[in-house]
Amino acid sequence: MGIKSFIIKPYAKQMAKKVKAWSSRPIEIQEEVLQDLIKGGRETLFGKDHHFDSINTYEDFKKQVPVKDYEGLKDYIEKIKKGEANVLWPGKPVYFAKTSGTTSGVKYIPITQDSLPNHVGSARNAVFCYIAETGNASFFDGGMIFLSGSPELEKTGGILTGRLSGIVNHEIPFYVKGNQLPSWKTNCIDDWETKVAAIVEETYNKDMSLIGGIPSWVQMYFEKLLEKTGAKTIGDIFPNLQLYVYGGVNYEPYRKKFENALGRSVHSIETYPASEGFIAFQDSQKEKGLLLQVNSGIFYEFIPANEVFNENPTRVSLKDVELEKNYAIVLNTNAGLWGYLIGDTVKFVSKEPYRIIVTGRTKHFISAFGEHVIAEEVEEALRIASDGLDVQVNEFHVAPMVNPSNGELPYHEWLIDFDKKPADMDNFRLKIDAALQRKNIYYADLIEGHILQPLKITPVKKNAFVDYMKKEGKLGGQNKVARLGDNRKVADELEKE
Repeated sequence: MGIKSFIIKPYAKQMAKKVKAWSSRPIEIQEEVLQDLIKGGRETLFGKDHHFDSINTYEDFKKQVPVKDYEGLKDYIEKIKKGEANVLWPGKPVYFAKTSGTTSGVKYIPITQDSLPNHVGSARNAVFCYIAETGNASFFDGGMIFLSGSPELEKTGGILTGRLSGIVNHEIPFYVKGNQLPSWKTNCIDDWETKVAAIVEETYNKDMSLIGGIPSWVQMYFEKLLEKTGAKTIGDIFPNLQLYVYGGVNYEPYRKKFENALGRSVHSIETYPASEGFIAFQDSQKEKGLLLQVNSGIFYEFIPANEVFNENPTRVSLKDVELEKNYAIVLNTNAGLWGYLIGDTVKFVSKEPYRIIVTGRTKHFISAFGEHVIAEEVEEALRIASDGLDVQVNEFHVAPMVNPSNGELPYHEWLIDFDKKPADMDNFRLKIDAALQRKNIYYADLIEGHILQPLKITPVKKNAFVDYMKKEGKLGGQNKVARLGDNRKVADELEKE
């Protein structure tokens, strides 16, 4: 056992106990968070505009603070960008997390001194919970590689601005920095392919024990490593690699290829970070779901997913959520986000403690015929169909084909980049379709009623998704292709590749 792992192990156990303590009284803590937020926001411009001085209860809060997306807060954020203080939260943000928006263009999400511990400490707590449960801390003695966006920051209205992963890079704890790769210089390379090549050069002969990043970009790194070294597996290059930390996408569609590349399985830790707040993390290798962060300056609200676009949707706090029901998640934070519809949907799989799984995006679904198929359903259908078959999928996207040119029935088109195609493609597509019908009764009704025909698969050329992201200027970092589209915008572009 190395000196780092020896020192960190007891500290990890202590932090895991604290996590267990706050997760055991979530409703009480969420009420305290709400009161603290109201108090903190009372003298801000937003607080005065929304009469925070008259808010005492959650019911009062719902009456005064409407649900909104970025557009609803944009005027306030523009004031902050012009240098005004005490707009959404006391003082000024320490950072702006710069992220892409669909209707707003670039979004500037405030990160304040009060909200910063949530972004920095949550990933740490996820790792510490892993150590406390498994007793394994030896990966702290090896190299740790994080595939992330550039840490270079600019200024917007005097406020440091950059991608969230780049901002967090500035706040990494001292006990990780000594083991961290890639180097600062390499991490600042803008072009993703050039950056990955440089990371390979820095790491191929190192003793790497932990890797973090979005699965698709980690796969690209693995492929380049194998090309560089001529090794058969990543496990041959990094025999001590033992932990994978990821967030932002479902790992399951990638798991088989990931483990084949490694030559073995490794433990993984799932996290749920967003520019708006670090929402949840996997606190156990034994339990399903991610532990909701109820004690980190975020008060959560939930809207039934089928009501999210209603004029007056139902809003409930944590105490009134139901298990196995899809909700759009709403954040109120000590960064000054109020009634903020983040755009994700989640489902509770446990209330003791409150654990969630991310089921998709409010705008990423297919309902061209009223089926409302979501990401969780297509990902699970693909997993079920692939089980027991010698098939590997690099990436996929599903879109409706509403008016087929030959006059046949409409269908869902699955555009798939296969690393290894199934021996019987027709059997594979029917297995996916049957699994999806079991997951979604509306889709099943449409198939049975001959409104839709079973799905069709269109294999796309290798790296079509990478090429598409490159063309969109979104290659690498925290960017990912939407798994679902209610139109053919992405599908048509992929078919051109």
